[in-house]
Amino acid sequence: MRIFHNTNYDFLGKRKRLYALSAIIIVVGFIVLFATKSIPLGIDFSGGTELQIKFTENVNVGDLREAMDNAGFAGMEIKTMGTERDVLFRTPLQEEGQIVSDKIQQGIREKIPGNSFEVLRIDKVGPKIGAELRQNALFAVIFSLIAILIYMAFRFQFVFAVAAVIALFHDVLITIACVAIFNYIFPGLRLEFGQTMLAAFLTLVGFSSNDTVIVFDRIRENIKLFKNEKILDVMNKSINSTLSRTIITSGTVFLTVLILFIFGGEVNRSFAFTFGVGIITGTYSSIFIASAIVVDWREKHALINEKSRARINTSKIKKANA
Repeated sequence: MRIFHNTNYDFLGKRKRLYALSAIIIVVGFIVLFATKSIPLGIDFSGGTELQIKFTENVNVGDLREAMDNAGFAGMEIKTMGTERDVLFRTPLQEEGQIVSDKIQQGIREKIPGNSFEVLRIDKVGPKIGAELRQNALFAVIFSLIAILIYMAFRFQFVFAVAAVIALFHDVLITIACVAIFNYIFPGLRLEFGQTMLAAFLTLVGFSSNDTVIVFDRIRENIKLFKNEKILDVMNKSINSTLSRTIITSGTVFLTVLILFIFGGEVNRSFAFTFGVGIITGTYSSIFIASAIVVDWREKHALINEKSRARINTSKIKKANA
C-alpha cells in the first residue's frame, strides 16, 4: 500500500532552518522545565507512599481531599483511575511499616463512613531506592544509545551511526522539552516522570532508530545506483521513496497511542503522551536530523577533498614551471 506516488519533495533543502527550530524548542522547553519544574518526579524516583483504593460506590475527590487534610496529609495528590470508584493516593511522606497507609485509610473511614473500600495495592519507596532508580534510568538511556551506535557502525558507515545517535539524542531532548511545555500550559495533564514515562523514552528510542534504519537502507542502495548524482539529490530521492512506509507506520502507531491517551486513564497518560510526542519527533528526526547530518558531513568531506586535490594540482604546476 502506497499513499504517495512519485513524490519529489526537497526535504533537505531547508535543513539549516530545521536545525534552528529544534534548537529553539529544546532551549525553550528546558528553560520552562528548570524554571517551573513542570515535570514532577513520581513516587518511583522521588520516594514516598502510594495507595490504590477501590470504593464500592462513586466517591467525590473533593471529599477525599478534605478527609486527607483532616488526617494531616494536606496537599496530597489524589486522582481517579478510569472510574469514580478507583482512586490513587500519593504522598511524599514515609514512615516505618504501614503507618502512613493506615492513617490514610483511617482518615477515609472517618470522613466517608458509608462507602466501604478495598486497598488494591500499597507501594512504598524510600529516598535511597528512588535515587538508585533515577541513576539506573539515566544509565538505561545512555547504554541504549551506545548499543545503537555500535549496531549502526557495523551495519552502515560510521558517519551514519553518529548521525543516528545524534538524532536519537535529539528525540529525547525534544520530547522532554515538549512534555515540560505542555505540562506547564495544561497542568490538568498531570504528567510525571516515573517508570511509565521512562518506558516511553526507551520505546521511542527503539521506534526512532528503526525508522532511521529504513531510511538509511534506502540511502545506501541509492548511493550505489546513482554514483554520479549529488549526495543531496540521492538523499532526497531515498527519503521520498520511503515516505509512504514512514507515514503509514508512524501514523498507525500514533493513532493507537492517541486512543490509549484518551481512554487509558491517568495511569497510562504519561506513557501515551510521551510516546506520542516521540513518534512525531522520531519520524521528523529520521529525515531532518539524521539524514541532514549525513548530507552536511558528505558535502563538507567532498569540499575538503576538492581543496586538497586543488592544492596538489597547484603544487604540480609550480614544480613543472620551475
